[in-house]
Amino acid sequence: MHPLLLKIGFLKLHTYGLMIVIGFLFGLYLIYQESKRQGMDPDRVVDLSFLGLGFGLLGGRIVYILTRLDYFGQHPLEIFYFWEGGLVFYGGFVGGALAFWYFSRKYKLPTLKVMDIATPSLAIAHFFGRLGCFSAGCCYGKAAPPGLPWAVTFSDPLSLAPPGIPLHPTQLYDALNALIIFSVLMFFRRREKFTGQLLVIYLLMYSVGRSIVEIYRGDSIRGFVIDPYLSTSQFISIFAFAFGIYLWFKWSKMYPIKT
Repeated sequence: MHPLLLKIGFLKLHTYGLMIVIGFLFGLYLIYQESKRQGMDPDRVVDLSFLGLGFGLLGGRIVYILTRLDYFGQHPLEIFYFWEGGLVFYGGFVGGALAFWYFSRKYKLPTLKVMDIATPSLAIAHFFGRLGCFSAGCCYGKAAPPGLPWAVTFSDPLSLAPPGIPLHPTQLYDALNALIIFSVLMFFRRREKFTGQLLVIYLLMYSVGRSIVEIYRGDSIRGFVIDPYLSTSQFISIFAFAFGIYLWFKWSKMYPIKT
């Protein structure tokens, strides 16, 4: 609701960027503690997490730019203004996952185990990121039906959401989805049946939750495969869910955890 949190001269503190930082630091703390608990070098895993963040931001930004090529063709410098909002989650997920896969092998760390350690942190970081989206007004919802008690109306002129219209708070829907996923992952963290299970749970739960939230989204720039019935994210979610089911059966046989 307040895209710009603080301005001192030419210095600006955007709420979106602050939420990204808070989410990452909170996630980093969880990764550090869980790495120690599992007997891994926490400093090495934290280094890997910074690489995952960097490539995740890059992947999310690239996909976002691809959805708005006309705009960024006219405003090329704004390609680098990621702190103002503008990341596509699935692009970030793929970028971060590839970074974890490549650098964990380079550092001789167990890839799936490291990803399981990092997955709850991804969920909680996503929660804070969606709060940042809510502040910036991006990823806004459709017009809410009259009388919807939790509808929100954006009024800040810097907001990316259309002003003066009660909208579904889809950013908060997605934040709630991330918080539920985080809670489930924390519950199963010490109850895993196979290595990689937390990553698969995240993939399955997020793809379903995201598809539901997409029904209430109102920003057309996210793109559609079948307009207006199937958004790009819903289309990707179908494959993400199917891939998650495949990984569940494959990894449960290949990497069972003996208790």
